Amino acid sequence: MVSIPHTFNGKLEFNSHVHTMVTAGGLCRLSGSWVPSIFHRRQRLLESWPKAVIKLLRAALRADQLISSMPSSQIESILQEQEIRWWSIKIQPFKSKEHFLRYAGRYLRRPPIAQRRIMQVGDQTVTFWYKDKKLGRQAYVRISLEEFVERWSRHIPDRYQHAVRSFGVFAPRAAGQSFDAIFVVLGQERRPIPKPRRWANSIMRDFRTDPLLDSKGKRMTWARRIAPQPNR
Repeated sequence: MVSIPHTFNGKLEFNSHVHTMVTAGGLCRLSGSWVPSIFHRRQRLLESWPKAVIKLLRAALRADQLISSMPSSQIESILQEQEIRWWSIKIQPFKSKEHFLRYAGRYLRRPPIAQRRIMQVGDQTVTFWYKDKKLGRQAYVRISLEEFVERWSRHIPDRYQHAVRSFGVFAPRAAGQSFDAIFVVLGQERRPIPKPRRWANSIMRDFRTDPLLDSKGKRMTWARRIAPQPNR
């Protein structure tokens, strides 16, 4: 299981949901063999997923591991409300892993709002547009500078917080112990880890812009590093 948390909507409001990819098959604990197909029942997940999330948050609250400015009584009240509300769960197959990763990967290394959506920045307010899915058209939001920064800051992950979480046989701690056995069971050869893509090539691929070209269209080359000067 690979999960990617997503916290924002088009208006930069906090709208928490999780994109999760699970394998089409699974490793049987008893026999050690690979089960080629697993069917996920939406109703079962609809019953178990909210209970598991609330149980985890409540355990963290009681162990003083849930960091919040709200008192514990208020958090418990929120958990009780969320425990009985309806949760939206959508299950759909993907033709390829690449399709899912390209869709969910957009939320990993980009800000919660694109610069092209910001229409105007004034002395007191910011105006930006978003897609209203209910009306099927563009809508506009005009808020103060302070509120814009406050909305934006909600979606900045803490330091060392991972944007992609892996569980099961793909968990970081289990990968080194189980990967070789899994590939033997599947009868496949484990591929070497690919080399990281150069930063300039990544920008070219995603934004169609060459960062090594200057304002006159000439290619820049590395000259030297300038040491920082001490403050005088």
